Amino acid sequence: METPAVSTTGEKDTSQPQQQWEKNLRENFDSVTQIRQQPRDPPTETLELGVSPDPASQILENTQGTEKLVAELEGDSHKSHGSTSQMSEALQASDLWYCPDGSFVKKIIIRGHGLDKPKLGSCCRVLALGFPFGSGPPEGWTELTMGVGPWREETWGELIEKCLESMCQGEEAELQLPGHSGPPVRLTLASFTQGRDSWELETSEKEALAREERARGTELFRAGNAEGAARCYGRALRLLLTLPPPGPPERTVLHANLAACQLLLGQPQLAAQSCDRVLEREPGHLKALYRRGVAQAALGNLEKATADLKKVLAIDPKNRAAQEELGKVVIQGKKQDAGLAQGLRKMFG
Repeated sequence: METPAVSTTGEKDTSQPQQQWEKNLRENFDSVTQIRQQPRDPPTETLELGVSPDPASQILENTQGTEKLVAELEGDSHKSHGSTSQMSEALQASDLWYCPDGSFVKKIIIRGHGLDKPKLGSCCRVLALGFPFGSGPPEGWTELTMGVGPWREETWGELIEKCLESMCQGEEAELQLPGHSGPPVRLTLASFTQGRDSWELETSEKEALAREERARGTELFRAGNAEGAARCYGRALRLLLTLPPPGPPERTVLHANLAACQLLLGQPQLAAQSCDRVLEREPGHLKALYRRGVAQAALGNLEKATADLKKVLAIDPKNRAAQEELGKVVIQGKKQDAGLAQGLRKMFG
């Protein structure tokens, strides 16, 4: 997977290859301990999936454009998208469902029956059509288990899982995606098995599942899949955030690792927020200070970047990555000063 670089200067840095930058980031990456897997039943011991994730876990959050989608959907709600004999009732405004993170709007075409919806561990029989991504779900009917399986690491996996959480048995719906101009994605949930609510999981179960997600995230990160790793870390954090405060210490490591992914994905604002959460608990956390410094530099906040990187070097004077990043920030600061001086000369010259 290609992961865009985050330049601390806002320009392409020709003095240091991208490979060295990523090497520095990975050298500062938290390692994960080996986890002994405990025998369990996949259908019941599954990962918690919330529809209101912590902001740090919103890796691919896209809230812009949702209002446009709503207007488009409401505007053509009178049009038939299937046989009228199959419609359980006429489409109304209540047939629209907005994903809380803004990633899609769901329009119900055929209403399902009953009140139950898929939960953790539910095995769902699904038909998905029209996905614009390079590798969408398998053609035809397929079975997906909520919270389990490698399918959740795909680009389309998280979106489908969020949608299934809102569907009743027999429901068919169209999904409007921001920025997607093609035909709507169509998703049908034929049936699903009994699952478990998050509150039914014991604290020890949530912690064990979070460790598994963390381990899988680290594997994906080292394999170059920062996007998949970020999803794993986000799911682990959602599990641990449901525990009473202050929560287990793993939360600190997860936020720090998540920040590393966000930097590689070109999301410096999110990376800075993830580091803030680490530093709230551990003000001297070197890796969080370094990553926040890189993020602030990418955002153009050179003073904040300088302060963070200097803190790293005060604790670890031989930290080569921090030295290099601080050097870039200093050069960028001089360029900004020179540009400002030139602008003033033109204005008053």
